[in-house]
Amino acid sequence: MADYVPGPGRTHLFVPGPVNIPDPVIRAMNRQNEDYRSPAIPALTKILLHDVKKIFKTTTGTPFIIPTTGTGAWESALTNTLSPGDRIVSFLIGQFSLLWIDQQQRLGFDVDVVESEWGRGADLAALESKLRDDTAHTIKAVAIVHNETATGVTNNLSTVRKLLDMYRHPALVLVDGVSSICALDFRMDEWGVDVALTGSQKALSMPTGMGIVCASPKALEASKTAKSVRVFFDWKDYLKFYELGTYWPYTPSIQLLYGLRAALDLLFQEGLENVFKRHNRLGTATRLAVEAWGLKNCTQKEEWFSDTVTAVVVPPYIDSGEIVRHAWKRYNLSLGLGLNKVAGKVFRIGHLGNLNELQLLGCLSGVEMVLKDVGYPVKLGSGVAAAAAYLSNFTPLIPSRI
Repeated sequence: MADYVPGPGRTHLFVPGPVNIPDPVIRAMNRQNEDYRSPAIPALTKILLHDVKKIFKTTTGTPFIIPTTGTGAWESALTNTLSPGDRIVSFLIGQFSLLWIDQQQRLGFDVDVVESEWGRGADLAALESKLRDDTAHTIKAVAIVHNETATGVTNNLSTVRKLLDMYRHPALVLVDGVSSICALDFRMDEWGVDVALTGSQKALSMPTGMGIVCASPKALEASKTAKSVRVFFDWKDYLKFYELGTYWPYTPSIQLLYGLRAALDLLFQEGLENVFKRHNRLGTATRLAVEAWGLKNCTQKEEWFSDTVTAVVVPPYIDSGEIVRHAWKRYNLSLGLGLNKVAGKVFRIGHLGNLNELQLLGCLSGVEMVLKDVGYPVKLGSGVAAAAAYLSNFTPLIPSRI
């Protein structure tokens, strides 16, 4: 196996997760282990549990900070609220919704798959039809990925809630917010989301290893009768230790807890609404660059555009995988591969997390050079100019420096 020597300068990480880790988070995690049974860690955990509710925009939800990935958070959401054989309506719109559906099926649920063409959002008209016909309320949950990172598609969650309310349907709403929460506006209480989840390596800008799940009172009530087998992910064990004031049913990652504290501080210092606006600027600038290059966005309608990742469709004579490989080999630039149905057809530019305008422009200039290298007739500077023109008009002053 080759020994890969780091290239000079910074690695330009523009995959849609894991993302760049800000220096304050790295410094916060650079510490020795501690006894998690000492008074210090429960005190830290208590305030973290209070503060993570803010990123979900909930006052009534109960959060669980689990040493796992988004995949584990998926399993936690499903097994704590449902029983084997329960019917779930689940939307297949890309690779990550596909993987969640696979997990649902392997856990023994009756999964009613609603599939859309990759590049389109969830088929909510199909959901309405199913809810209208389900007068016996056999549908126990609706599972939806808020932001599908394989195709750069964001779904409208408020419409899901409106449809359920319209038909007075009691199904739970389970939402994968792994690549949306802390980057896109997410309103758990307002949208009637019953279980929402995210992962530390996305917009929180931390290392992988922490899944954060938030459950509504309705979801907690459902967990009391759910018959799915769960051990490591059992909310009941967490709730028991919450009552005791020690918080942890098993050993947490001390370093990640301090990293989470620093990550939340950065988000709250910037202000969540400003975080959402920044992601919208970066997403818009990226889309303008793609248009200037003469390429197409995989996302087929503006209403589904994602502000955390853009999937760029390449001409048939170019293998998008070669773009990703060449970017890494020559320019130390990491871009996202096309996955499954769009493998070889798209590459992905991640623009989420602790990221600013100049970092993005550096990425876009690198993409232009790669496109030229692989034989695409791009005009160097075209995408950067389009993005820079937009950003120079819409990037605000840093509030603390006004």
